[in-house]
Order: sequence, then C-alpha cells, then structure tokens
Amino acid sequence: MRISTPTMYNLNVSSMNRQQAEFSQISQQIASGKRVVNIADDPQAMTQAVNIRQSKAVTEQYAEARVGVRNSLAQEENVLNTVSDVYARAKTLLVQASSDTLADPDRAAVASELKGLYESLQGLANTRDGNGRYLFGGYQDDTAPFIKNGAGTVDYVGNTNVREQQIDGDRRMAIGHSGQDVFLNVHNSANYGVQADAANQGALRFDNVNIIDPNDPNFGQQYDITFEENAGQLQYRVNGGAAIDYNDPMKIPLDGIELEVNGVPVAGDQLTVARGADLNTNIFRTFEQAIAVLDLPAATDNQKANRANQIRSAMQQFDNSLDNVLTTRAEVGARLNELDGLDTIGGNRELAYEQALSDLVDLNYVEASAEYSLRIVGLQAAQKTFVSMKEMSLFKFL
Repeated sequence: MRISTPTMYNLNVSSMNRQQAEFSQISQQIASGKRVVNIADDPQAMTQAVNIRQSKAVTEQYAEARVGVRNSLAQEENVLNTVSDVYARAKTLLVQASSDTLADPDRAAVASELKGLYESLQGLANTRDGNGRYLFGGYQDDTAPFIKNGAGTVDYVGNTNVREQQIDGDRRMAIGHSGQDVFLNVHNSANYGVQADAANQGALRFDNVNIIDPNDPNFGQQYDITFEENAGQLQYRVNGGAAIDYNDPMKIPLDGIELEVNGVPVAGDQLTVARGADLNTNIFRTFEQAIAVLDLPAATDNQKANRANQIRSAMQQFDNSLDNVLTTRAEVGARLNELDGLDTIGGNRELAYEQALSDLVDLNYVEASAEYSLRIVGLQAAQKTFVSMKEMSLFKFL
C-alpha cells in the first residue's frame, strides 16, 4: 500500500485538529464551570436541565408574588392594630360619658374627641399600599372606598370582593379584606345587643343581656318588645305575643336570655333585642349616633334615658366591631404564617432544583483537571508527531 505525502499531512492535521478541539472543549468547560456547555455535549442532560430551569423560574415567580402579598398583609395588620386602638379609646370615652356625674359640657368635650377618632378612622379605612392602591377598596382599589355623602355621613363605595394572588402551584391567597368586611360587618357570633326605638317617649333604660341557656331551641332569634297600657297597668309584648305586666325594674325572659330593664316606659315605646350581626354593624354609623347624642343636652327623664340607651348600644357595637377587627387580624396573621411556611417549602424546592441542575450540568473539577492535562499531552504529541512525519520525504535525498 502506498502512502503519499499529502495523505500523511492530512492525517496529522486531522489528528491535531481533533486534539485541539478536545482541548478547547475541556478548557471551555473549566472556564464556565459546566460539564454541559452545548446541547451536543449531552442532549438528554441538557433537556432535563431546561425543564428544571423552567420549574425553578416558576418557583422564583411564586416567591416574588409572596413578597408582594406579605407586604400588603403586613401593612393591613398595622392598620388594623391602629383601628383596634381607636375602638378601645372610643369605648373608654363612652364609659366616661355614661357616668351621671358628667355635665353636658363634659359630654360635649367627649363628643369632640370622638369626632377626632371618627375622622382618624375614615383615614385608616382609606389607607393606600405602596402601589397607591386602597387597601380596603376590594376590586375597586383605585378610588377611596369610604366617602362622606351630602348628609355628612360616611358611605362605603368600594367593592366587596378582594384581589387574589397565585402564591404557589395550587394556592391562591386573598390580598387583604374589603372595607365591607372590616368596618361594616361583625362576626356572626357577636353577642346580643339592644336598640331602643328613636321615638320612645318614656324613661325606659336597658342594661345587660344575660345568656341563660344557649341550648334553648329558640335561642338566637330577634325580639321586638312593645309596651302598652291596660287599665292603668303597663304591659309588654314580645314579638306580638301575650301581654305581660311590666314592673320597674325587671328582667324580661327571652328564650334562653334575659334582658335587664329599669325606668318607666310609656305606651308605644319599643325595644329590639337581637344578635349584634342583626343590628347596626356599621361602625361609622355607631360613631355618628354616639356623637349626635352626646352633643345634645339632656334635661328630661326621656332625654336622659335616650342618651343612656344610645351610649349603651354604641358600647356594645364597639365591642362587636373590635371583636370583628381582632378576628380579621387573626386571619391576616394566619395568612402571614402560611406565607412563611410556603417560603420554607419554596426554598427547599429551589435547593432541590439547584442540586438536580448541578448533578446534570456542573463540572467535576478533579476529573476535568486530569482530562485537561491529558488533552495537553495529546495535543503536544500530535504536534511532535507531525513535525517528525513531515521530515519523511524522499525529496530530501534528491
């Protein structure tokens, strides 16, 4: 077999090119720290790595979403904490105003402070987040949810639904609460309250509502108590039932509860006894009614009784609203705890993805260093072989 000079040249050049390519590949791997630089290096590993990177990117997006949700919830929790302080202060002021030792000017001073708390509450209800959205506006978070109408009272004009954010693969979380839930509702388990009809003309006052038997089959309903006079004897009816003689003071039994009343009503006076959720639940109305009754002087027994009843109703409504805010804060705290748990899970998931990626495409530097040295030796051997082979020509001897 005859081997020509071009053949020897071509074989040696091919060998050097191959050695150079392998040397360049290992050099690139060492420089990048990756075993798989191009898809041709390991197609199967590269395909798996692409899928893992996509899953890792989704996990990172969920983590960023949780940051936004956490910021909104943390701000809401701070606002609700301040709202709780406002309610507690308002309740304290009403307890002071209920004392018979206060004069009308003193109660007017209490009403003045209540007005300040009322304005502060409206500001808190219209709090914005870091993006300029109203926290308690629901879907309609680009305009103030609580505004004063022409009569000077505060109305809710926001949306009752709240935005939700996907925070993990199978979990969507509500971002906060609507103003309806926080300021215009009370919890379904709110205690019984009493409201006196605004048209009452007598001096009837209500005191405590005592729970006697919560297992009574009729427990939980609403009671409308009306007073009438029959042959000079004051009587009352419950929900239009039989007439019962009224004595001052007395406890009126109402299916597992009893209402303590005192003072003398007149025919036509009315009381309503119901769960807090079935009476006034609008905390702004509570403020407005309390301020109005404290601003008015009370000279007659009827006026004093009306003021006492309004103050007692307002105190009960503040208690119910405070319980509602505390329940809402508990929900916010539970969501924040869930976010912490999801962050931990997401962090562990990211570590697993990183480990899987490392196993697939990262370089083993010990093996790479040994191969790097081997490729250098191979390239040098190919070069020396070429130098020796190119001298094997008969033309040197002509």
